[in-house]
Amino acid sequence: MTNKALLIALLALASAAPGYAQSKVKIKTKPGKTTAAPAAAVAPAPAPTDWSVKYADLVTAERLRAHLAVLASDEYEGRETGTKGQHMAAAYVAEQFKNAGLTGPIANPADPYQQHFNVEQVTWADGASLKVGKKSYQWLVDFYGMGDSPFATETTVKPVFLGYGIEQPGYSDYAGQDVTGKDVLILLGEPTSADGKALLSSDGSPTKWANDYRAKAQLAAQKGARTAFFVSFNPTSNFAKHTARLAPMIAHPSTVMVSDAKPSRVPSFFISPAVGLEVLGTKDAAMQAYLAKINSTKQPVKSTFKVVPLQVKAERKRTPVQTENVLGFIEGTDKKEDIIVISAHHDHLGTQNGVVFNGADDDGSGTSGIITIAEAFAQAKKEGHGPRRSLLFLSVTGEEKGLFGSEYYSKHPVFPLAQTEADLNVDMIGRTDVEHEGKPDYVYVIGSDKLASELKVIQEEQNKKYTQLDLDYRFDDPADPNRFYYRSDHYNFAVNKVPVAFFFNGVHADYHKESDEISKIEFPKMEKRAKLVFHLAWELANRDGRIVVDSNKL
Repeated sequence: MTNKALLIALLALASAAPGYAQSKVKIKTKPGKTTAAPAAAVAPAPAPTDWSVKYADLVTAERLRAHLAVLASDEYEGRETGTKGQHMAAAYVAEQFKNAGLTGPIANPADPYQQHFNVEQVTWADGASLKVGKKSYQWLVDFYGMGDSPFATETTVKPVFLGYGIEQPGYSDYAGQDVTGKDVLILLGEPTSADGKALLSSDGSPTKWANDYRAKAQLAAQKGARTAFFVSFNPTSNFAKHTARLAPMIAHPSTVMVSDAKPSRVPSFFISPAVGLEVLGTKDAAMQAYLAKINSTKQPVKSTFKVVPLQVKAERKRTPVQTENVLGFIEGTDKKEDIIVISAHHDHLGTQNGVVFNGADDDGSGTSGIITIAEAFAQAKKEGHGPRRSLLFLSVTGEEKGLFGSEYYSKHPVFPLAQTEADLNVDMIGRTDVEHEGKPDYVYVIGSDKLASELKVIQEEQNKKYTQLDLDYRFDDPADPNRFYYRSDHYNFAVNKVPVAFFFNGVHADYHKESDEISKIEFPKMEKRAKLVFHLAWELANRDGRIVVDSNKL
């Protein structure tokens, strides 16, 4: 304040004082009592600042769009795991974490933000062959394989015929059979009545053995078999058509984790009915009679088929491929030993037949979301309002290949999983599914009460207070056929008893298609969902108590 202003203020006070002194106020009092002057009104204390609101306001549609425009561009070539585009995406996320002020927690001074590891790219080598007696058969015409293969060189195989290869109460094709180290020949499908109803279920509905070979391949592995050969003699099946449809997928390189663990399913090969009859040394009429007998007795039938040895060669080529997770860290204060993880996956499907699958929603939206949330928390820390617990922003690779990045992190955690309080996983938050078209803003939240019931309560409180989204829990139903709880990166935390919440907008017509583009992203909805994740993370990071694992609904 200047001297002139001070003089004016003093004159004003002096002129006001006499008027106050000359005013007459009569106050009646009883003898012997003194009446105190009325107390001056006390102004209410200002409400404390809600810092969660201030910094959540930094999570904006504009900022989300800026990141997604980069990640979902053609330049990133669909971000397939182990490719140039995925490496570019990882580098971009690392740069954003660094620019925002997050630290890199990896013990590598040259690259503290990226957790590098190898996966394997696996392809079928040229020259696969199959012979039965003097007859030769052609790869991707008469037979094909799924999974691994022990047949790098031509190998003579005499498989054990197991009928349908089923084992359940009251029915076992393995009774009296020791298949340890052996190859088995199994019929696809299951026993059915004349009208096509399953005979091994109580209501005639198909069992797990009906249409998916994997349950049988898993059982064969449990029984110790080396490989399984599958064949269908159902007159309505069309092996040639089915094989032609699968051929591009089988020929495409697959990516697998490097592991010494024994696979849960045996390597599996599929042969045409013609090949199957040759191996069993029989004709179709005899085979149909055998199947009819199983159907009529509802029990396994010992066959009289004489298995003919076959010679098979099907080599798998393996090439190591480097990929990387990206980690950005914000250290907490008085509770810094506790870690809250906020995760998303930056990989997608790459290119197919020259077409780029940009994966704007899956999961460019989640990756952009956690970058923007990280920026907001970093700004809060710069301004003296950092979290009490530490935050780890984890952008993983390999989700589309089988949750590889989160699996690797869970087996090689930078911070002990025992100190990891929760994982908030963000996978697809930029669109609307069919179930919610024309309805208010929503988000699916999956798994939030599977391990810690309090987590669901807290997220509902934060949503009611700040975002007012419709929280849809339908996919928590254990009977839900989509099994989304098991299909994103939070699951690798959940199996290690770390509470999780998975934020998801559901599938839509562009899911896993080249049309999943940024032009279709609904940024106002994306912003609101990302803000909910921010508010939940803020509360978990700053509350006094740590959420407790009190359930086990895996």
